[in-house]
Amino acid sequence: MHSPVRSWLAPARPAFPGAVTEPGERRAIVVELVIVFTITLGMSGLRSLLSLVDSLLKPVPLAQQQAQINVPQAVSSLIDMTKQLLSAAQLIAWGALGLYLLWRAGIKLAQVGLDRRAPGKDTLLTVALAAIIGIPGLGLYFLSYHLGFSLAVQPSTLGSTWWRPITLSLSAFGNAFAEEVLVIGYLLTRLRQLGVRENSSVLGAAVLRGSYHLYQGFGGFVGNFVMGLIFGRLWQKTNRLWPLVAAHTLFDVVSFVGYSLLKGRVSWLP
Repeated sequence: MHSPVRSWLAPARPAFPGAVTEPGERRAIVVELVIVFTITLGMSGLRSLLSLVDSLLKPVPLAQQQAQINVPQAVSSLIDMTKQLLSAAQLIAWGALGLYLLWRAGIKLAQVGLDRRAPGKDTLLTVALAAIIGIPGLGLYFLSYHLGFSLAVQPSTLGSTWWRPITLSLSAFGNAFAEEVLVIGYLLTRLRQLGVRENSSVLGAAVLRGSYHLYQGFGGFVGNFVMGLIFGRLWQKTNRLWPLVAAHTLFDVVSFVGYSLLKGRVSWLP
């Protein structure tokens, strides 16, 4: 007997490419994965790990140290704004690279869930994910911070300028687009082509997602690891990528812009 919820979560989807069996093609995919993640989020994960080790070696507790995300990059306001926009553009380009490589391999964007065939369901899923992931995620961070397992994360230290909410929103989208396209759409697709089991793929992708948040402390890793498990499994079941990008963008905008507006006005913010 079909469950209506299960049917709603699994709409008809384009045929997915099968596993690659030719040894040369398989080696090419492995090399491609190594190169892509060496220049993008994999390298970020290694740097983040070293950042956490460095923080642990300092004589002060983690909660008394700071991790800043969106920081000023120049003295001149115009140059700073331009650099902020370039940082967001680089993140979007990372995601675009993954999509281009899939397209070159004959995989259409619709096959990884970047199409407009279910806008209503995508919108509902976006709102649900933003609430389910965003609210508990903030709670986990504050718990980890007060227990001394995380640094004091400051989502933005940008000054009060007219362009701050614009660049922070674009930064939020850039982060979401790069992460969801590369770690979900691109990586899970390639692992599926290599014949890696679905559970192993989701687990590996979740570990990768958590790794490049280690600079925030252990809470950053755990929260994003859990998020990776949920997002990865949801993509495997529904083949919808837009809701993941949109939900991630939404709670990053709330974090980045909300923090910049509330900092100094709310005592419990680090």
